[in-house]
Amino acid sequence: MLRSDTLFGKREGAAPHLQPGAQTGGPSGTSPARPVSPLGQGNMTAASLTESAKHSAGAQQATTAATAPATAETSGSKLIVGPNIKLKGVEITDCDTIVVEGLVEATIYAREIQIDKPGAFKGAAHVDSGEVHGEFDGDLTVAGKLTIFSNGKVSGKIRYGKLVIEEGGQLSGDVQMDLAGKSTKPPLPV
Repeated sequence: MLRSDTLFGKREGAAPHLQPGAQTGGPSGTSPARPVSPLGQGNMTAASLTESAKHSAGAQQATTAATAPATAETSGSKLIVGPNIKLKGVEITDCDTIVVEGLVEATIYAREIQIDKPGAFKGAAHVDSGEVHGEFDGDLTVAGKLTIFSNGKVSGKIRYGKLVIEEGGQLSGDVQMDLAGKSTKPPLPV
């Protein structure tokens, strides 16, 4: 008859895990306890559990390493100011995308700004493209397309390359199309 120890590759020198309350064989004539996994599911040794865990961790690391570079290349640098967060008195530069869901009072230089509802931005923004679902108040320079959605509100000094306003969207203040077709980015303050 085959023993379970040989079926599961018991290694010499590995201490078996004993079931709680089990007794080992000895002079009293009781039967020897069976080694079991910590989960109580069948006979396993500590060594085989360790090998299984190493294999699983290695596979997970390989999967993560394979997908990480592709994600980093497509997403770029992104700053998200979540709902109920207030960010005041800062200058944000070298950011690809800024998503405003809370309140931001700042100066930004970025590729894209997205102000989501109920987000609000106050200050100056110099971007290539912009989408407004929330509120913007200040100086906004958009080199490309500025889109104001039905629940968006933009006010202040606005310069843009192209403008799209959905029905219900609001735009007020000193508004001018950039005649050159490309807004210039002002130099960063020293």
